[in-house]
Amino acid sequence: MIGRDDVGEQIRLGGEIRVEPASRESRLAHQRIDARRLIARAAKHLSGRAHDALSGLRLVGHHTKKAAAIMIELLQFRHSPYNEKVRWALDLKRVPHRRRSLLPGPHLATVRRLTGRTTTPVLLHDGQPIDGSARIIEWLDARYAVPALLPDDPALRDEALRIQRWFDDEITPRLRRVVLDALLRQPSYFARIFADGAPAWKQRAYALAVPLAAPLVRRGNGITGPASIEDGVRAANEALDFIAERGGATGYLVGASFSVADLTAASTLATVVRPTASPMSCPQPVSSGFRALIDRFAEHPGASWVRAIYARHRAATTDFDGPSATPMAAS
Repeated sequence: MIGRDDVGEQIRLGGEIRVEPASRESRLAHQRIDARRLIARAAKHLSGRAHDALSGLRLVGHHTKKAAAIMIELLQFRHSPYNEKVRWALDLKRVPHRRRSLLPGPHLATVRRLTGRTTTPVLLHDGQPIDGSARIIEWLDARYAVPALLPDDPALRDEALRIQRWFDDEITPRLRRVVLDALLRQPSYFARIFADGAPAWKQRAYALAVPLAAPLVRRGNGITGPASIEDGVRAANEALDFIAERGGATGYLVGASFSVADLTAASTLATVVRPTASPMSCPQPVSSGFRALIDRFAEHPGASWVRAIYARHRAATTDFDGPSATPMAAS
């Protein structure tokens, strides 16, 4: 308790109660104490600023080293059109990145934790996820401008994006049904396709799980019976007819240069055309059922267009896991 004899006045300052002594000697004594406190606080403050400055230098060094490291990671499925589309863009733009292949089914927990959804591809940039091939392509084109996948001309750009949407939202989901149906009929080859690049023991273990997961895969992809399979065949023919007609004049679907329209169409149709010496070529030997599906479209003029686009613009011959070996592209 503070008595009136000891206190001349109480002053609230900065949330504290300071006591102002009544006598001159007491005031001088307290002033000396206050001076020592101020000196101590100043020393502590300067020491803290020095520490912060040193920490800042260390942080700059850390970020400089970090910037030199790979900051982009692609989580993907092997032999998937949406994933092929994104890794093709990364390769074309020569973007340094790390690639991690996931197995359909076991991927669910990993992807859901990152995005709240279950679809691939997922691009991690500084740990932040971007999902959906169209969103990833848009993000890449904004940051790595060469070569551009979105035309500068507004009308051509709109048309390229329209074709991308048509394939992404309509053609690919329908076509995927006939591809998955053919693969699910031969579980060991389904495992070789989606576990391509994995050790043989992992492929064998995955093949044992495929029949158990097949009903879920069919239901999740709308494979409800023969009608849905036949609709997938119609989607393939619609797309092949479209690119054969549209690409006849210049070799490209929009204008006279490669764009996101060509990238999307070729990636989708590579699931049934299977260009040789590409990341979408089939593991050998090809199962009989899947070979029959490929042969069904092999002579279509649109299949020739897909093979030509791959030959001209897809330099990579295989997929990989781990860091890319390409230098940074100019942006």
